[in-house]
Amino acid sequence: MRKADAAAGGGIAAVPTPALLCFDLKPFLAALTVLTLITAAWQLRSYPSVLPSPFPSSSSLCPNLAAAAAFSPPRPLAVHARTSNATVSSSPPPPPAADPNRRVFRAVGSAAALFVQFGAYRGGPYTFAIVGLASKPIHVYGKPWFRCYWLPNTNSSSPSPATARPIPAANTYHMLPDWGYGRVYTVVVVNCTFAQIPNSDNAGGKLLLHAYYGQSPSKFERIVVLEESPGASPLAAFTLSPRPKYDYLYCGSSLYGNLSASRDVRAQAEYDGWYHNQFLVVNDCLHRHRHSAKWTFFFDVDEYIYLPHGRTLEEVLGELEPYTQFTIEQNPMSSRLCARGNEETEKDYENQWGFEKLVFRNSITGVRRDRKYAIQAKNAYATGVHMSENIIGNTTHKTEHLIRYYHYHNTINVLGEVCREFVPIPPKGKLIWSEKTPWYYDDSMKRLADEVREFERKTIGDVWV
Repeated sequence: MRKADAAAGGGIAAVPTPALLCFDLKPFLAALTVLTLITAAWQLRSYPSVLPSPFPSSSSLCPNLAAAAAFSPPRPLAVHARTSNATVSSSPPPPPAADPNRRVFRAVGSAAALFVQFGAYRGGPYTFAIVGLASKPIHVYGKPWFRCYWLPNTNSSSPSPATARPIPAANTYHMLPDWGYGRVYTVVVVNCTFAQIPNSDNAGGKLLLHAYYGQSPSKFERIVVLEESPGASPLAAFTLSPRPKYDYLYCGSSLYGNLSASRDVRAQAEYDGWYHNQFLVVNDCLHRHRHSAKWTFFFDVDEYIYLPHGRTLEEVLGELEPYTQFTIEQNPMSSRLCARGNEETEKDYENQWGFEKLVFRNSITGVRRDRKYAIQAKNAYATGVHMSENIIGNTTHKTEHLIRYYHYHNTINVLGEVCREFVPIPPKGKLIWSEKTPWYYDDSMKRLADEVREFERKTIGDVWV
């Protein structure tokens, strides 16, 4: 009857009132927030301190809140007391122990340099060449690159000299001319070509090389590789003399001993390259004297050029003029066999040159032997020990009828007499066998000895050692 009346009258039925909290909710939340902030600040202090609580016990505020706190985990405290007294320590906690399962890279020392400069030369009005070594692994497995800049000198006489800006080269590329023969280090030749002539005003400046570790342009080394002084006229060598100073020039591998202080390159032993860095030395020679001669020959001090049939060098090179490069076939000679007649004694050999004594040539055919070469250096950008692959123009190898070279391998390192085995001169056309190798008697170089002696006497005088 009561429900029907309520519905009919449109009223709302009364609901039992819940039990009131022991205090209002808003002040409680404000107090809880302040308490939380104070607790956080307490945890962040450099040393802990015990403060008297500004609030009464939660149990006195409300039994329900005290009951909830009984089931909450205790708040951690970071308190470190010193053993000597009751004061609180301000020293930081010890660092955590290293995680044995964590793997890190710890680099120690250095394996090989990004670039080791050996020489830098102007190759023409617009070009430069930089010769050096670089880490072989980084060039085999990475992608290092180079960029050249010309930094002109500022005019210091002006009231407010402007700051010079580096001029980037229009084209910079590098070559590895040792064909992969390098070891820890490989030879690098960097060619820089500018759109305008650097130092055209003869005010001087610097050639800068940026050597990059990889594809990213942000990591590189900046090297001053060459400097031209004001008034030095570096372009004169390319404009005033259309004809080179010499007809022929010789470049050979480095020598050691008390020969000349200016040839002392013993520091190369610190950079492990192919065979005492031969490729580095010949490339430096090429670019240092690129415009000094028309033809540059590359061979070693134990090798001698021979022209058959009485030809002159002018005649041979005139016939090879259309080529930038030609290679030369080797005649390998014994380093221990000497011929002695019936009336000759060992004393007769004491004053003779090595190529007079060693007259037996290896007669094995059908094998590939190293060749040496000559090149018109103005058309070469880099070179090797046995030939160049970085040239403009053609190469010929068919030169046996024009020029050869005799190679006396393993003779320059023999201290004392090179004749270690004497054999009779065989009949014409016959062979001598020694160490399982057939040797043919060849006295072509021996017959030239007197002519060479006379040339040396006229050129440098009598020399006795």
